[in-house]
Amino acid sequence: LKKADQNVELVTEVARRSFVTLKRQQIYMMYYVAGSLSGMMGGLALGGGPFAGLIWSQFLIRTGAAASFAKEIPNWVTPQPEQLTEIGRTFFHKDWLPAIGILVLTQILSRLSWFGGGYALFRVTSDYERLAFPMAPVAAMGAMALAESSSKDETWRWRVFSIGSMIGISFGALYIGLPTISGLVLVKPIHILPIPWIDFTQSIERFLPAATLGIGTSLGAILTGFVLPFWVVVGGFAAVVGTAIVNPVLYKTGVLHTWQPGMETISTQFANSLDFWLSFGIGIAVAIACDGFYRIAKALREGSSRNGEAPTRTWATPEGRGDFRIGIALGLYALSTLGYILLCRKLVPAFPLIFVIFFGFVYTPIESYINARMVGMTGQFFGIPYVRQATFILSGYKGVAIWFAPIPLGNYGSLAQKFRELELTGNRITSMVKAEVLTFPLIMVCSLLFWSYIWGLAEIPSVMYPYAQKFWHFIAMQECLWYSSTTEHGSTMFMEAIKPTIIGTGFATGILGLVTFSVLRWPTLFIYGFIRGFGNMPHFLLPEIFGALLGRYYFEKRFGQKEWRQYAPVLAAGFACGRSWGASITHTP
Repeated sequence: LKKADQNVELVTEVARRSFVTLKRQQIYMMYYVAGSLSGMMGGLALGGGPFAGLIWSQFLIRTGAAASFAKEIPNWVTPQPEQLTEIGRTFFHKDWLPAIGILVLTQILSRLSWFGGGYALFRVTSDYERLAFPMAPVAAMGAMALAESSSKDETWRWRVFSIGSMIGISFGALYIGLPTISGLVLVKPIHILPIPWIDFTQSIERFLPAATLGIGTSLGAILTGFVLPFWVVVGGFAAVVGTAIVNPVLYKTGVLHTWQPGMETISTQFANSLDFWLSFGIGIAVAIACDGFYRIAKALREGSSRNGEAPTRTWATPEGRGDFRIGIALGLYALSTLGYILLCRKLVPAFPLIFVIFFGFVYTPIESYINARMVGMTGQFFGIPYVRQATFILSGYKGVAIWFAPIPLGNYGSLAQKFRELELTGNRITSMVKAEVLTFPLIMVCSLLFWSYIWGLAEIPSVMYPYAQKFWHFIAMQECLWYSSTTEHGSTMFMEAIKPTIIGTGFATGILGLVTFSVLRWPTLFIYGFIRGFGNMPHFLLPEIFGALLGRYYFEKRFGQKEWRQYAPVLAAGFACGRSWGASITHTP
C-alpha cells in the first residue's frame, strides 16, 4: 500500500505514456480511493487500513500498563497474551476470527454512518450556511495540477505542484527512506533528522522546570503553516508560549508535583497531565462547548457567508452534482446508529442502553455539527474531549469491555469538507458512493495482507518503527489510566488526576478568555487557534508559526497576497506527493 499522492502520480504518468488524458474529476476520485486504502489511524500514525486497529490491540493487551485488567479484555478485541505468544505475528489463525468479524461489521456500519451524517452536514454548512472550508482547496488544487499534466495544458498549478514534489522527494528520501533502508542492513537505523522531533526538554529544565520544548523535524509542518489561516497559527503559538510560562509557575507552587528533573517530553507531558492539564482541559472543553453552542445560535440568526459575501441561505443544490434528498442521508445515519446500538447491547449487555442511544441520536449529531462549522470556518478539527470517558465512569458500569465496544460516538464534522472537495473538483456525489462500494472489499483484503506482512517483518513497536516506539507506550499509559477507572478496584491514579477545583478553574478561564477576546475584537480564528494550542507541546506548532510568518511576510510580498494563497495549497499537495516518492525511492534495491 502506497501513499495516496504517490499512487495518483504513478497512475497519471502511466496515463500520459498511454496517450490517455485524465480529467481532474477522475484524478480526484483516484486520490480518494488511494487515500481510503492507505488511510491513517488517528494519533497512532498507522496507515494501511482497518487492520491497523488490531495491531494496536495486540500491543495494548501485552503492555505493562494493561497487566491488571488484561484478562478482562474480550476475545472480540484481541486474543489473550498467551494466545498471541503461541500464534506468533500473524492474523491467519482461528483465535483472531471474533476480532476480525467485529472489525468487518463495524466497518460496514461506519461507512453508512459517516456517509449519511457527513453529507447532511455538508448540505447544512456548505450549501445553506455558505462556509468557506479553507483546507478543501489543498486536495482540489492537487487534482487540478495533475489534470493539467495529463492533458499537457500546463499552467502555474503544475509548475508549483512540481516544485513542491521535488522538495518532497528530497526530504522524503532523507527523512523517511534513509532510516528505513539503513535499518535493514544495520543494527540501528541512521537518522539524519530525529523522528518525530528534536527534544530540548531536558536542556531547559534548569530555568523552565516542567516545561516542554522541541522542534518537529517534518518539513510538512512548515507547509501546513503556509496553508492554515494565519491567525489560527498565531493563536496556537501564543498558547504554547503561555503554557511554557505557566508550567514552571505551577511546578514551583507545588501543583505539578509528579514531574522530576531528567524527564523527557513524553514523560513530562504525561506527568503534567495527571497533575493539572487533564482536569484543566476538561474545564476548557466545557467552556469551548458553551461558546460553540452560542456561536451556532448566533450564526443561525445572523447568517454567515463564503469569502465575505452576503449570505444566501438556500437548500437548492447545483445542477449535475449528484445530490439526493437529505432525508435519505439521515435515514442511512439512523440505520447505522441502530445497528451500533444492537451490537453494543450484544457485546456489553451490562452497560446501560440509555447512554448508547444518547450517544448515537443526540450527542454525536450535536458535536459533529459544531465541528463541521469549525472546519468550515478555520480548517481545524474540533471535538469535545472526555465525554466518552466521563459517561463510562459515571454510569456505574464495572469492567473494561465497554472501552473497546463499537459505541455510536463519532465526530463526522470533518467529512463535510470531503464533500466540499468533491464539489470543487467537479465530481458527482454518486461517484463517492461507487468508489466506496468498489474499495470496501479491496480495503479489507489489502489491509489484512499488508499488516500480516509488515507485522511479520518485525515486532511493532520496535527500532524498525521509530514513531510507534516513541509514542505508543505513552498512549498506552494514558488509555489504560481511563480503562482502569471502571474496574472493580478503580484507579487511584485516575481518581487523583480528576480535580473538580481545577476543572472549575479551567471552565472559568475559558469563559473569561473567550469574553476578553470578543471584547478586544481579536480575530475569531485567533481565539480558536489559542484554544487549539493551550496546554499542548510546542514541537509541531513552532514549525507551523515559522511557515505562517514566512508565507505572510515574505512570499505574500514577493508574489502578492492573492497569488500566494493560490500557490500554497498546490505547493503543499505537491510536497505530500513528493515525500512519498522520496521515501519509496530509497526502498528500491
